[in-house]
Amino acid sequence: MKFMKLGSKPDSFQTEGNSVRYVATELATDIIVNVGDIKFYLHKFPLLSKSAHLQNLVTIANGENSDEVDISDIPGGPSAYEICAKFCYGMTVTLNAYNVVAARCAAEYLGMHETIEKGNLIYKIDVFLSSSIFRSWKDSIIVLQTTRSFLPLSEELKVISHCIHAVATKACVDVSKVNWSYSYNRKKLPEENGNDPKLNGLRNRLVPTDWWVEDLCELEIGLYKRVLVTIQTKGTLSDEVIGEGLKAYAYRRLPGFSKGMIQCGDAAKYRSTVDTIVWLLPTERGSVPCSFLLKLLKAAIYVDLGRCNQRTADKENWTATRGGFCK
Repeated sequence: MKFMKLGSKPDSFQTEGNSVRYVATELATDIIVNVGDIKFYLHKFPLLSKSAHLQNLVTIANGENSDEVDISDIPGGPSAYEICAKFCYGMTVTLNAYNVVAARCAAEYLGMHETIEKGNLIYKIDVFLSSSIFRSWKDSIIVLQTTRSFLPLSEELKVISHCIHAVATKACVDVSKVNWSYSYNRKKLPEENGNDPKLNGLRNRLVPTDWWVEDLCELEIGLYKRVLVTIQTKGTLSDEVIGEGLKAYAYRRLPGFSKGMIQCGDAAKYRSTVDTIVWLLPTERGSVPCSFLLKLLKAAIYVDLGRCNQRTADKENWTATRGGFCK
């Protein structure tokens, strides 16, 4: 996993009970920042030098003879604000695929732009995203998953669209340029451990064109649809490979699908998943197996999707009469 360390000073944030955080220093604090139930006892100078929003809030608080400001609506809550605050103090913080979206959205909320100070947090995060995260297959998927918790801001900041572009581009790359380490859901092969006697320790293996399908099953259906549409738009992968991706997603995301039946009582929960899978089905002959279409038809009937049922039924009728869709 890619990561980036910011700052060089030791982390001197301390916790008192469950609701108080402060910086261990000889200087008296002169501002209290409320984030939900957490109170941060901090110092104005390092914070205001990098945050336009806090500058405005402190100006208002001063007019009211108060030393407290409230930012309970900051994206990511106390943990995201603490990252931003430590950055203001120059303390060491580590950004990775799991917390970078929270930090980016919190920094946007706080107005930590270059117009306030050069080399501010937003700039550094954007560089980290473009130079590291979006170049990593695993990290791009992890970041894409985390963006759901920060809508609509993560959409407005184009973090989602950049992630989707990064993932789709990597899925479409020529397999000769793909390293097996791209895929983190596959089981390790014997030859990769050097334990396959038939290969005499040979560790190289051709990468299949559907190497990416299991990893994308980690995405919820809305993001999965956007990634698949982007992949299809690029037009570099065959419909058979797209079909493999949809089949893998159905088996992973629809409990009981392998037996031709979605688990009882889950019809409403899985309706959008079935609908989207049918919507994404390739129209070329031989792109998906007949057995998969039959199971999808049963699932569509079960979740009571009129349009979905009709489209799937049309494909089955076409298969029966012309023998085209099935492999």
